[in-house]
Amino acid sequence: MKITIGYSPCPNDCFIFDALIHGKIDTEGLQFEVLLEDVETLNKKALKGELDITKLSYHAYAYVLENYILLRSGSALGFNCGPLLITRHPEGSRRMDDNLKIAIPGKLTTANLLLSIAYPNLTNKIEYVFSDIENAVLSGEVDAGLIIHENRFTYQDRGLKKIIDLGEFWDSLIHAPIPLGGIVIKRSLNNDLQQKVNRLIKKSVEYAFANPESSMDYVKAHAQEMSEEVMKKHIALYVNDFSIDLGETGINAVQLLFNKAKELNLFKFNNEKIVID
Repeated sequence: MKITIGYSPCPNDCFIFDALIHGKIDTEGLQFEVLLEDVETLNKKALKGELDITKLSYHAYAYVLENYILLRSGSALGFNCGPLLITRHPEGSRRMDDNLKIAIPGKLTTANLLLSIAYPNLTNKIEYVFSDIENAVLSGEVDAGLIIHENRFTYQDRGLKKIIDLGEFWDSLIHAPIPLGGIVIKRSLNNDLQQKVNRLIKKSVEYAFANPESSMDYVKAHAQEMSEEVMKKHIALYVNDFSIDLGETGINAVQLLFNKAKELNLFKFNNEKIVID
């Protein structure tokens, strides 16, 4: 049986899915048709229900709960691993005002949701592919940029300054891991298949942890402009025990994020069951 799956070409996703996609584990008769896209593209595809299984931002998940359910494996959660708001101006956070023009990596990203929670009056936002945000800040196209993924390891090398670490902000607000991205599967697929996919992703993550060099060719193939050191830092930050299984702590963290967003009237969502049993 062949099913479609989408995830990003970022090091953490390539690390997680390498064993599954390349037959390093027994896939129990399943074949996967893979689509690699940046997370905001995947978020938009999830809104249209285009893929059977997909990585998406937890912010986007709130809008597709009716059609997708969260798998327990494959997520990116953690403490103090959130997005950073950066600027080219040396005075950094002292320049904060509501009129700042800000580059964001997509309206549906969890990064944008966290920014809205921290600074609800910052509404002058322009969407960019995440990898173009640093250049937009450096060129003066925008006053500040919301960076995610590996850019948190490189922005200082380009002379950019941090305004706020939204991971630290979230931790000070609610001491729980930040739910950044998760893996969801269509609710219309039968429960046995949902469980099988979750089981296989868990095995793929466990294989990657047991054989950390095995996935590096796949990681490097999609991160050619990134140093190996940055690739490994990226993986270490975003792939952890929550990627193997969310557990109650991870599931509660997702609910806390949704509750805070609802409290601030940032979105509404149906009261569907969030995660598979």
